[in-house]
Amino acid sequence: MKSEDTPFEGGPMDGRVLPVLLGITGHPPKTYRIPVPAPDGGPPTVLVYRRVPRGTGRLTGLTARWKYLYDPTGRAGDGPRWPWRKSRPAPDATPQGKPDDADG
Repeated sequence: MKSEDTPFEGGPMDGRVLPVLLGITGHPPKTYRIPVPAPDGGPPTVLVYRRVPRGTGRLTGLTARWKYLYDPTGRAGDGPRWPWRKSRPAPDATPQGKPDDADG
């Protein structure tokens, strides 16, 4: 498999360049997770980095290369956006059609 040296920005990996395996399309994965073992033997902490364009090509304007930016929230990606998939409400939002308890 092919790999590409990809820079990491932000977080503990700031300034490092790692070889990242490329997929069938020739692009690195959208999300890169790095498990870091806990010093006391507990569950590992997972660092999450998101793929962003590093720059554009000179002639065509297409993305030539990628880099990874640190995502401090560490949330997993939502996956593909299907047209039939409902959007998730915000955690503090009241579901539509149901009144709050304060409304009686």
